[in-house]
Amino acid sequence: MKLAGIIAAATFAIDQVTKLAVVQWLDLVSRGVIEVVPPFLVFRMAWNQGINFGLFAHDADIVRWVLVVVSLVISAWVWVWVRKENPRRWAQISAGLLIGGALGNVIDRVVYGAVADFLNMSCCGIDNPYAFNVADIAIFAGAIGLVIFTGKGDSAVKSGKSTVKTP
Repeated sequence: MKLAGIIAAATFAIDQVTKLAVVQWLDLVSRGVIEVVPPFLVFRMAWNQGINFGLFAHDADIVRWVLVVVSLVISAWVWVWVRKENPRRWAQISAGLLIGGALGNVIDRVVYGAVADFLNMSCCGIDNPYAFNVADIAIFAGAIGLVIFTGKGDSAVKSGKSTVKTP
């Protein structure tokens, strides 16, 4: 549980510091675009009022608060699960990433009314029109990690029972 908390706090801090540095200190809000290593890395300001890729942004204020509540409920549920189950190391890291990223985006929605997205990456002739942030990466990696590192096999390994049947 301690590991999940450390990862969540670190993820939250990195997300908020990068948003502050790029969006405020580099004044991406006014500049709109900063070409760092084009096209591989471009800072492109985007305020996401919906879910991923701006989905459901048409009723922005309602969606904003629904997403805040959903993010807090999911984060609390994952936290309670980690406390109760005490999963293995990689599952705790995954849970921490998910929680830290979700809380980072919650802060944006409460303070700005939308999530501050600024990372834009393109490669190999494919022009990516979307922007994202550190929290988005952490949420995605955490969710994938929870799928990979949890489940029946995990509890059987923890309890020392073999799930392999012998003939």
